[in-house]
Amino acid sequence: MSNAAAGSAPTLPPRWTMGWSRPVGWLLDHVVYRTSVTGRSNVPTEGPVIFAGNHISFLDGPVMFGASPRPMHILVKKEMFTGFLGRVLRASGQLPVDRTGDRAALQVSKAVLDAGRCVGILPEGTRGSGKAAGISNGVAWLALNSQATIVPVAILGTRQGGEHLDTVPRPGRRLHVSFGEAVSISRNPGETGRASMDRAAKEIRAALADHVQNTIHLSGQALPSADFPHERTNAVAGSPADHH
Repeated sequence: MSNAAAGSAPTLPPRWTMGWSRPVGWLLDHVVYRTSVTGRSNVPTEGPVIFAGNHISFLDGPVMFGASPRPMHILVKKEMFTGFLGRVLRASGQLPVDRTGDRAALQVSKAVLDAGRCVGILPEGTRGSGKAAGISNGVAWLALNSQATIVPVAILGTRQGGEHLDTVPRPGRRLHVSFGEAVSISRNPGETGRASMDRAAKEIRAALADHVQNTIHLSGQALPSADFPHERTNAVAGSPADHH
């Protein structure tokens, strides 16, 4: 049983994990690929932040990680935490999550935010169109219970045209990451917990969807024309980074 599940304080990833992994993320964005980044000034310089990005490719999490002006701990599906890759993910401070439902992962994420750090989530739940037509309530739960600021993140170029979900972009491709205006979510007086969750999820979805469309207009880069969605799950923890 995890520490969170047992009722004790969750164990946070050491801060040193960000020291070596952030330069690796920068190399991915600016050496392997040509990534333009806008909106860094929209990211609060201190305090807890939830980065909520759209999801079109398995590269979205790493690309968002490398483009961010602040280090973040990204929710990654637990199946990836095996072998060499698993050791790398743990050493870089990423957070394993069971996509079929994982309250422990939510509690660890909340503890990370309560410590003033940042969490990255791809709340659409699976790779798909990237339009943010629907998101999991996991990100809404975190926003309401941590009082963290939400920053919508538009990620474009990691999948293009009719490319399949498993396509690996060729090195040198032009990518674009845009950090949108920060959003604050809070409970309304007299509002039930379920009503708060539903409203918060709608507000976050709208902010992300609008930011994606604005970024498409300003950058000239489009979302992929093919969807090929995986089966959607109702994971409690929202959408982990879908690295595979």
